Amino acid sequence: MILFTTRGIIMIRIHLSKLLGERRMTQKRLSELTGIRRNAINEWYHEITVSLKVEHIDRICEVLNCSVDELIEYIPNKTSKTGKHLIIEEHGNRKSKEGM
Repeated sequence: MILFTTRGIIMIRIHLSKLLGERRMTQKRLSELTGIRRNAINEWYHEITVSLKVEHIDRICEVLNCSVDELIEYIPNKTSKTGKHLIIEEHGNRKSKEGM
């Protein structure tokens, strides 16, 4: 799944639903074992989270006995949003040249 936010497309895939299915584990059980709120687990599961906490990644990988690259996949953007394509506005906000 490709995440869409107010800032554009984020090319990160979260494979939590696949991993839980393979292990026949519920979101509720993962929440209990990791101490992560069920709502946060649900956002990961449905790939609608807007941020990923390193602590959550660590706990989920520990409980599911998986690596970070099994849990999260980076898909390169077709249009660069960094380097020469990055614009820093006077008030500090950043956006790509394509967004102008």
